[in-house]
Amino acid sequence: MMAHAEAAGIMTGDPMIGSDRVEGTTVYDPSGNDIGKIKRLMIEKMSGRVTYAVMSFGGFLGMGEEEHTIPWNKLNYDTTLGGYRTDITEEQLKGAPSFYREDDYRWSDRDRERELHDYWRAPYYWGM
Repeated sequence: MMAHAEAAGIMTGDPMIGSDRVEGTTVYDPSGNDIGKIKRLMIEKMSGRVTYAVMSFGGFLGMGEEEHTIPWNKLNYDTTLGGYRTDITEEQLKGAPSFYREDDYRWSDRDRERELHDYWRAPYYWGM
């Protein structure tokens, strides 16, 4: 059995995690404030890579909450918080593009994906 690391930023436990364990995980802003939860992951079919996390925030007991799609590379797991830390603020979430459902967004529209990545100042997950 391998020893589990205790320091922040060092993986502990298994190197893989099931998506059901990621869903519901808290997302923290740069100051460590809870700004929402991961609702679902978007996975590229061909590569199997996680490309986006749909994050819910606001509301109370599931009522009035909003959802926003953020690039997966904007999240870093923080072992000290037991959740994902991001440089995204709650204010940025409030002004973010709100496309996350098929009615709002066609996932095959690369221009819309560029808009999303540019808003979050995140590198594109696909090759240029």
